[in-house]
Amino acid sequence: MPVITSGKVLVSGANGFVASWVVRLLLVHGYSVRGAVRSAEKGAHLVELFAPYGDKFEIVVVPDITVEGAFDEAVKGVDAIEHTASPFHFQADDPAELLEPAIKGTVGILESARKYGTSVKRIVVTSSTAAVLNESPTPQLLGELDWNDQAVKEVEEKGRAASNAAKYRTSKTLAERAAWDFAKKYKDEIGWDVTVLNPPLVLGPIIHDISSPEALNTSARAMYRAFTEPEASSGGGNWIDVRDLALAHVRALEKEEAGGERIIISTGAFAWQDWLDAAPPSSKYQKGTRGAGKDHVHLLRYKNDKSKRILDMEYRSMEDTAAATIADYEKRGW
Repeated sequence: MPVITSGKVLVSGANGFVASWVVRLLLVHGYSVRGAVRSAEKGAHLVELFAPYGDKFEIVVVPDITVEGAFDEAVKGVDAIEHTASPFHFQADDPAELLEPAIKGTVGILESARKYGTSVKRIVVTSSTAAVLNESPTPQLLGELDWNDQAVKEVEEKGRAASNAAKYRTSKTLAERAAWDFAKKYKDEIGWDVTVLNPPLVLGPIIHDISSPEALNTSARAMYRAFTEPEASSGGGNWIDVRDLALAHVRALEKEEAGGERIIISTGAFAWQDWLDAAPPSSKYQKGTRGAGKDHVHLLRYKNDKSKRILDMEYRSMEDTAAATIADYEKRGW
């Protein structure tokens, strides 16, 4: 497919942690953006935030992404789509609470694009390394060919009794597979291709509408707790700065070779204590005195060479992300 370097981009879930940064970078790069939100109230902050871009930014209300035809009007007249809307939490009782919006939302926006997105050239879907990983007691280096069949099997066998992590990971795995299956099924009919980005835990400063630390999304809340609650600074995982992920979304539109590719966007592994160690010297956070978890964080890593080769990604340092995040907390009086 031809690359996209201008025009209008639809961003679903535009008021979310990741999506709001995607919107900002698209505007910075000269695109017009149509941000899909569940209500006009949820879009009000974005309208104010992006007011300097004038008519380059607009919102469209999509109350329920699981409803058939939810995105039919939203996709009309756009040149590309960034689909970021999908639930991320670990409180689901019934797996369907996560599976239904993740799968139906993804297939629904693709179906709307098939029917009414006559000018769409590329659709970028935000998946997750949750769709890649498999838990193991031995070190692993996972890449784009790996799939999380482990979580899917657990949910199939245990249903509501499956772990909350397995329920979330299954939602990302099945939603991503549904996207690839859709693109394959209609490849001779559609005028666009699909690119999937797979980030791990997304961290960094926020620009979306948040009133308090308690209202933070799952990943940002985990980072805030690591800085403010000593007992929460143990353990670790893999991470990406939200600003790097947003840049990857823009480049996924602009790089022809990204079409049809699954691309892991990951900086590397961390222990929560590492963030305290990376905090600016002037900050109040104690280095090397709290938390644990450094022993296990190297068990699982993700390859990011494909992102560097295709999207020219150069990842921010932990010090950069820590400084920006702490500055954000201080600005908000947290």
